[in-house]
Amino acid sequence: MVRVKRSVASKKKRKKALKEAKGFKWGRKSKYKLAKDALRHAWEYSFRDRKNKKRTFRRLWQSQINSACKQRDLRYSQFINLLKKKDIQLDRKILSTLAKEEPEIFDKITEEILEKEEVK
Repeated sequence: MVRVKRSVASKKKRKKALKEAKGFKWGRKSKYKLAKDALRHAWEYSFRDRKNKKRTFRRLWQSQINSACKQRDLRYSQFINLLKKKDIQLDRKILSTLAKEEPEIFDKITEEILEKEEVK
């Protein structure tokens, strides 16, 4: 069986890891073993925090909608429930943007859902 020399492939692998670890502190930027471990942790944290970022923004939008609803004597849960009952499909990001930047449109939405509720 032919002997396989791996020097080219392993050097490429180490070089790639050290390139990705550029900017890390201490030995993690220059020593392969430390860089590999630091990169593994960094990738775990980045994956986790991409999920957390979405969660955090959703909480922010909910609190902004809640504060806008309180100004109109309505609770957040009631507001979302009425939106779903009236089949108005606006996500929380859009609703919070409307509440901040276009309050007159947000007023019209609340009037619309409250108006239909009073008829019944």
